[in-house]
Amino acid sequence: MRPIIGITPDVGETAGRPGRPPMPRYELKQAYADAVLASGGLPVVLPYSEDETAPAEAVALCDGLVITGGAFDIPPELYGAKAGDRLGPMKRGRTAYEQRVLHAALQANKPVLGVCGGMQLLAVELGGTLWQDIRDEVPGSFDHEQKLDPREPGHPVKILEGTALEAILGVRELQVNSTHHQAVRDPGRARVCAISPDLIIEAIELPDNFALGVQWHPELLASLEHLALYRALVDKSRR
Repeated sequence: MRPIIGITPDVGETAGRPGRPPMPRYELKQAYADAVLASGGLPVVLPYSEDETAPAEAVALCDGLVITGGAFDIPPELYGAKAGDRLGPMKRGRTAYEQRVLHAALQANKPVLGVCGGMQLLAVELGGTLWQDIRDEVPGSFDHEQKLDPREPGHPVKILEGTALEAILGVRELQVNSTHHQAVRDPGRARVCAISPDLIIEAIELPDNFALGVQWHPELLASLEHLALYRALVDKSRR
């Protein structure tokens, strides 16, 4: 049996046209599901719900979890901060559900991969904080919202020695894509396992169980090193 990997989608709406107003819909880049399938897992999209029991029930059906990214910011009150001038749009309903799903997965010791914004939410769940805008708040940093196609790498990252991420990738440096303006400032209970040349935190992990967050989008990059992240998640999710 393939391990069931729950994936959190984005939320949007259909295009309106005469007689048919816009309607809410789930949105998911195909690359997430393709990466899980290529790694031997069975991807399942998790629908959002305000029901307090739904997240734990969804996690109970899954063997592993991917918390995805999106073009929105995490509400700053979740990490004890006030909104700055460069805070972007938020999706509070999605974030609230993802946070409950993430909490349930960590409580049940289910393997978790947080991608881009999913890594940031993992840090917040573990007691960490965020830079609300890297270029505004981190002197000497470069633009982490690359103008290149996100299927192409934008900058290198250094993988820290002795980390679980190093064991998964088998390399100490990796070329990654970069599509974010926020970043992890303090990883909380997590351990930093990769940094960019301007010292922005690019990956975090929990040493005692498989909970890994990466600031890039490995599912969009074709190299075997990037697919190894999804393979590690699926392997850890086997019953």
